[in-house]
Amino acid sequence: MNNATEARVGETHEAPVMDGNSRWQERKERATARGTRVLTKIYAQRAENAELWDVEGRRYIDFVGGIGTLNTGHRHPKVMATVEAQMKKFTHVCHQIFPDPGYVELAEKLNGLTPGKFAKKTAFFSTGAEAVENAVKIARVATGRSAVIAFSGAFHGRGMMGLALTGKVAPYKTGFGPLPAEVYHIPFPIALRGVSVDDSLRALDDLLRVDVDAQRVAAIIIEPVQGEGGFHVAPPDLMRGLREVCDTHGIVLIADEVQTGFGRTGKLFAMEHYAVVPDLVVMAKSLAGGFPLSAVTGRAELMDAAAEGGLGGTYGGNPLAVVAALAVLDIIAEEKLLERADQLGARLKNLLNRLKPAVPEIAEVRGLGAMIAIEFKQPDSGEPNPAFARRVQADALQSGLVLLTCGTHSNAIRFLMPLTIQDGVFSEALLKLERAVVGG
Repeated sequence: MNNATEARVGETHEAPVMDGNSRWQERKERATARGTRVLTKIYAQRAENAELWDVEGRRYIDFVGGIGTLNTGHRHPKVMATVEAQMKKFTHVCHQIFPDPGYVELAEKLNGLTPGKFAKKTAFFSTGAEAVENAVKIARVATGRSAVIAFSGAFHGRGMMGLALTGKVAPYKTGFGPLPAEVYHIPFPIALRGVSVDDSLRALDDLLRVDVDAQRVAAIIIEPVQGEGGFHVAPPDLMRGLREVCDTHGIVLIADEVQTGFGRTGKLFAMEHYAVVPDLVVMAKSLAGGFPLSAVTGRAELMDAAAEGGLGGTYGGNPLAVVAALAVLDIIAEEKLLERADQLGARLKNLLNRLKPAVPEIAEVRGLGAMIAIEFKQPDSGEPNPAFARRVQADALQSGLVLLTCGTHSNAIRFLMPLTIQDGVFSEALLKLERAVVGG
């Protein structure tokens, strides 16, 4: 794992730049759009593995990881060396003009690594939203159908189709309508909310009976573990039920692995936890270790359904991002990050579960591997408690630990620390987390 200093919070390692955080914040407010909401007013100067230093020299432990893009940490030495070597050759050519050998090599690897023992092909894009929207395009052209089914609480990106698929209005959809038509939502099973797998599958059956003919449905898209929705894990019975419905009606099953992929859940892909294989897999975020790259991998006959020129994008499969992704796959294997995810997740779960008796606001600790969340409730009513989540987040930030909330009520905290985090830094972070949760 890549090394980084274990300096204490507040320790300065280099002279801070002239403009501090407050000055940069003033400039930001004048120069950038309000719609790009920012979690902190901390301006980054440098980062290494799971640690970040701001422009004033203060150190933070990063449990957000670029919202799940940094499973291999900030600036992993192998990623950096690989990208630097590629920069000496060429930085961009556009795959649609001069094909890049790295693009082909990475496609071959993903075809072999994604779930399913059938012929597959891959196309690369720049963002998760792009990959989701292209997966829908592929499903539509392959089936000759137009409708798509998604889940409540889902997040599939900020493009117009991604917004339509997303199962949360504020802040994502507010004011941006009308959104693309023929997108339907069914409830995601959440035991804490009293929604069972039977409820979800019954809602799907009702939808196909009442609102949309199954023969018009191109795809069902699902996150194996909901990201923005609260890190709710899809039960195996749900996946089996969806696969059966898709097989019965010729519907494409799309697994959105943008946040779950590349080791976060203890498997390379979260769908490996299920005895179910999707037809298309969408991936991005930690695929390229912090460089912008996304992909759709799936059944060859589906991937070949679009006419030449129907898929692509100027920066899709950028050579720097591609070599970074090849390095990431090596790092995951060499540093045994799948096993590491399980180890980190177990330590985190043990701590949070141990705090339950002393913190009646804890409603649930859940997740797979290192994809863990803690949800907070009102102790008297059991209703969601976003204020408590915000208080924990603020206290943690004050101590130098950066956390991110999630959930349709924003009452859960999700943990997205790099899987390469050093044991000492992780232990330090858990101590800060414990103090933030208990309020001491």
